[in-house]
Amino acid sequence: MKKVGILLENLFNEEEFIYPYHRLKEDFEVIIIGSEKDKTYTSENGVKFTSDIASKDVDPQDLDALFIPGGYSPDYMRRCQATIDLVKEVDKENKTIAAICHGPWMLASCIDLKGKDVTSFYSIKDDLVNAGANWIDEETVVSENILTARIPKDLSSLVKAFVEKLS
Repeated sequence: MKKVGILLENLFNEEEFIYPYHRLKEDFEVIIIGSEKDKTYTSENGVKFTSDIASKDVDPQDLDALFIPGGYSPDYMRRCQATIDLVKEVDKENKTIAAICHGPWMLASCIDLKGKDVTSFYSIKDDLVNAGANWIDEETVVSENILTARIPKDLSSLVKAFVEKLS
């Protein structure tokens, strides 16, 4: 069974975490990756989830894909060098990485976006453009191994494309 890691940090958007978490568990082994193991993280609205493993303890070879929810959590994710290194290694292996809303902040901090098509919440468009990406206002954008979406209402499109990419 393929293994998918979902990144988690404080102030995550619960829709962008919970929907992919449960949907992906239907077809894949899913692990919750935080900056610390067994830490409880709190969403923007007080929903709590606990990590299974710390990013420093994840072997990128064990993952088939990563999913990066939005909210304000990607700003915390990119403060953790081990999480940055994990995303870099997964990308180097050309494995599937999905990011929604503010999730592409992690992509701008971790991987070379030059020439890649991406989307995001509109307020981080400049960050992605400045990182060399081509920003497109569409519900889901697929560019090689990178899948991005704008907002929670785009989740079904993003998760469907993510599942198809891994199948």
